[in-house]
Amino acid sequence: MALRFHNSLTRQREIFTPLVPGKVGLYTCGPTVYNFAHIGNFRTFVFEDLLRRSLRFLGYDVTQVMNFTDVDDKTIRGSQASGESLDTFTARFKQAFFEDLDTLRVQRAEHYPEATTHIEEMVVLIEQLRARGHTYEDNGSIYFRIASFPGYGRLANLNPEQMRTSGRVDNDEYEKEDVRDFALWKAWTPEDGPVFWETRLGKGRPGWHIECSAMSMKYLGEHFDLHTGGVDNRFPHHENEIAQSCCATGQPFVGTWLHSEFLLVEGKKMSKSLGNFYTLRDLLDRGLDPVAIRYTLLSVHYRAQLNFSFEGIDASAQAIRRLRDLQRRLVQATGQGGAGSPGRARQVTDQCRQEFRAAVEDDLNLAGALGQLFTWVRESNSLLDEGTLGAAEAAFMLEWLLEVDSLLDVLREERDEGEEARVAHLVEERAKAKAAKDFTLADRLRGDIDALGWVVKDTPAGPVFHKK
Repeated sequence: MALRFHNSLTRQREIFTPLVPGKVGLYTCGPTVYNFAHIGNFRTFVFEDLLRRSLRFLGYDVTQVMNFTDVDDKTIRGSQASGESLDTFTARFKQAFFEDLDTLRVQRAEHYPEATTHIEEMVVLIEQLRARGHTYEDNGSIYFRIASFPGYGRLANLNPEQMRTSGRVDNDEYEKEDVRDFALWKAWTPEDGPVFWETRLGKGRPGWHIECSAMSMKYLGEHFDLHTGGVDNRFPHHENEIAQSCCATGQPFVGTWLHSEFLLVEGKKMSKSLGNFYTLRDLLDRGLDPVAIRYTLLSVHYRAQLNFSFEGIDASAQAIRRLRDLQRRLVQATGQGGAGSPGRARQVTDQCRQEFRAAVEDDLNLAGALGQLFTWVRESNSLLDEGTLGAAEAAFMLEWLLEVDSLLDVLREERDEGEEARVAHLVEERAKAKAAKDFTLADRLRGDIDALGWVVKDTPAGPVFHKK
């Protein structure tokens, strides 16, 4: 089965064919660094991490670019309110973003360009647009003329016959119903304070939309494979990116567009007024496991709305525990020797591998892939319970589990090695007590293990233990 994506531009599922065989150029819209990112943002960033990992899982070489929007209306207002320079104000949120990515085990992109360090690239792009007749000027600001691009509105599914432009707009963000010529370059005004650049275009700053076009094309070329973001970026931001990029170069801009749906909290739209607006740090302060948060954000298809709930976090923690328990059992079985019977173990594993991969290739259907995975987990545990799984077969199954975890990244535990060693010693002593039929001592040792927050389970292959 070939890799297929639902292309937001064509609204069809298409076979993915990169421009360069085996290599993928991926641009992911990054954060606007005026505050801590919230879990709705991280729904998109974790989806993009899954996309990156899936492409690598399927054998592609990926170059990912994620931008920082560190100059726009929001960052300027924030810096002014804090009394800090723009660079000082945004720096702490850039650092916080990287810390949050690490907490959620999101792999780093190859490039993290900042808008403020790519002003010249934006100036050149605007000059190209002006030379091709796609701009006009007013009071020192430069605007993109939407009427000069007949394909405008295709991504946002705007009806060209009903679409009427209504003047121009200087705000970076606006509603879908408000189709206007947008600012490429904003002439300096006193409201901007010290935020401006002296350029060939005059004294001012870039509009938000031109930033991503300039940075994506610098690192990936004028035409590249994949561009992603949340559905809220589709209009006006991504629509405007397409228009200005195609008009500046005369070339297609992006082959495939992918957009992740909104995140709800307990069935409702996330908002501060409802008291259900959470940053990642808010959730960690409540004691939630970041790996369970990651799993929750991964577990629903990216094009479906995700209902984030604390009950769902608990279910994710249980799913992760099942995977980690199986990993421990397989590790233990690989060291126990024995020939075993390879037929059934390899059969169920090969079947899981085939079905898991097919689901991933079907527009990143991880929910379907996880269904196949946990069927395999159940069958694997049955083999282990029978005590007939040989070391070679256990190693074969463990290798597949670790391959799956290259996408999920949930098996790693932040563990207290000293505590784990102590529990292992107690488990060993308990096994000796049971062998000696000293069940009173065995029960006391089980209680000691329980008091440390661990669970021990007896199996035909020997005792296994894990964190509660």
